[in-house]
Amino acid sequence: MESKQADLFKVLGVDKRIRIIELLKQKGPLGANEMSEMLGITPSAVSQHLKILKHAGLVRNERKGYWIPYEINPAALEKCGEFLSSVCTCGCKGTGKFRETEINNAEDEDKVALLEKYERELREELNSIQVQLEELKRKT
Repeated sequence: MESKQADLFKVLGVDKRIRIIELLKQKGPLGANEMSEMLGITPSAVSQHLKILKHAGLVRNERKGYWIPYEINPAALEKCGEFLSSVCTCGCKGTGKFRETEINNAEDEDKVALLEKYERELREELNSIQVQLEELKRKT
């Protein structure tokens, strides 16, 4: 099991593969040629990345005539997230709560700096969510 998980994260250790997954999450099923244009790499390179992602179970495809659309495998990505949460050492246990372990182990002066840093991160995340929400509201 550990070897399979390590292999999975080796697959995800390539930035173009992460970008392919992001594209598929954002845009839905896409063919290799479409992804090639969006990523600025050759269709052959995209196909090689897709082959590796498919072998890892992260993407799937079903031929539709001449077009072979690829899509993410949500169950596999969810398992990745669950595994990552299980090995995370920040103390959040996948809940998004602040890094209790890190803060509890810090000296008092460092705790203030850590909490201020975390507050900035949360504000940035909240701002990002608010922007997305406003964009969605404008569309509807």
